[in-house]
Amino acid sequence: MTNLHKDTHEITELILKAAAKARKEASSEPEPALTKPVKWPVNCIVGPGLEGAIACESKVGYVNGSKGWLIYRGYDIFDLCAYSTYEEVSYLLLHGSLPTENQLNTFKEQLVKCRSLPNTIRLLLGFPIENMNPMAVLRMGSNLMRQEFTYVDKDGVSLVEAEIISTDEDSIPMETPPKGEKRAIYEFVSKNKSKEAALSKGYLEPAAGYKSCYRLISGVASIAAAIAQIRRGHLPVEYDPELSHAANLIYMMSGKYPSAQEERIMDIALILHADHGINASTFAAMVVASTLSDIYLSVGSGIAALNGPLHGGANKKVLDMLTEIGSVDNVKPWYEKARKKKKKVMGFGHRVYKTYDPRARILSPLAKHLAKKNKKSALFFEIAQTLEKEVVSTIGAQKGVFPNVDFYSGIVYHSLGIPLDMFTPIFAVSRVAGWTARVTEYLKHNRIFRPRAIYTGSFDKNYIPIDKRKTK
Repeated sequence: MTNLHKDTHEITELILKAAAKARKEASSEPEPALTKPVKWPVNCIVGPGLEGAIACESKVGYVNGSKGWLIYRGYDIFDLCAYSTYEEVSYLLLHGSLPTENQLNTFKEQLVKCRSLPNTIRLLLGFPIENMNPMAVLRMGSNLMRQEFTYVDKDGVSLVEAEIISTDEDSIPMETPPKGEKRAIYEFVSKNKSKEAALSKGYLEPAAGYKSCYRLISGVASIAAAIAQIRRGHLPVEYDPELSHAANLIYMMSGKYPSAQEERIMDIALILHADHGINASTFAAMVVASTLSDIYLSVGSGIAALNGPLHGGANKKVLDMLTEIGSVDNVKPWYEKARKKKKKVMGFGHRVYKTYDPRARILSPLAKHLAKKNKKSALFFEIAQTLEKEVVSTIGAQKGVFPNVDFYSGIVYHSLGIPLDMFTPIFAVSRVAGWTARVTEYLKHNRIFRPRAIYTGSFDKNYIPIDKRKTK
């Protein structure tokens, strides 16, 4: 046990027990075809929506759905949740290694400095936030941060960043088979003028580099907290420089200082959501970045994708479902009725995992731990546990349907006092670390994304003048 979590050792033990159970149920060999350098071009089976397509190589993270693995930069998610912090994990994802004590302290200082967004928050206060989708406000806030801290939209500044290649991929005939060139065929070469431009604009910065990533990791959290306060009819709460990222998030959202246990569990929740392969929001961020747009607009795209109900927001629907069930005694009849109607049971099954989601393994005992002090959460947890037994005993082993991260995260957030409409923004707050890490990595060997579509339309149609067209 390290001094890092000396006041919350009980939570560490819960995670280690979950880890031991998970490791008993899974073998220790990764997928050989998906865990070694790629020799481009690569052959793979691709389904609709690019399912199964190999888009790039990455050292940021790895998901093994058949074995229930989630790895960040070589570190198992159970170990990171047991021993690490969100700040340390963010540094790991961005920079590729765990920080030394001095590096971590410096990183934390940077995050503290980046937490204040006076102009962004002032501008947001001019919008009817209480009547807007919180995710729409969060995306708008990330764009306003771009205006506050960067010079990219100022007159006379080139849109092309000097540090990375600018490519005109669409000038390459798409009927030409891809050969997997390491660099783009068409390039524009420009001298490094970013430092000169920054100096000429005073405190403003380019919208690229690690400083911008730090700003977004801290800033999106500050914006989310401000949204929560404004929607409750209160003014935003100023951050406390002595608090951790997780503790500040709770404090700025509620105006109340969290207990050590609440801080630790929020920290773990943020770690669990920090990265998860090339999911829809991460892919959206990377696609925008690949055009040589900037990191702020890339993160805004990630937020927009996460807002979709097929990606974010399922934990809110889980609580709605548990509320509908109402009692432990009603679980079985509710589930039998749902199966007859082929109704989806929220919080079960995953696009990738065909076994128990490792994030759910961690969140389940944490939800139980928090529920001890909250009667409504305790009822939610009892209903959830009973429902899990019903689902797993009927279709779990047969169809690979087990609880996913959303099944218990909603109960955890509810116990921490987070409003339902802020569940998805909290997801985004965490995932900024993964988005920025993936984008930063990809831009080092950038190639604009350009998949093809199979054309199934007609040919050789004759143009008909508008006065001769018939209404269908």
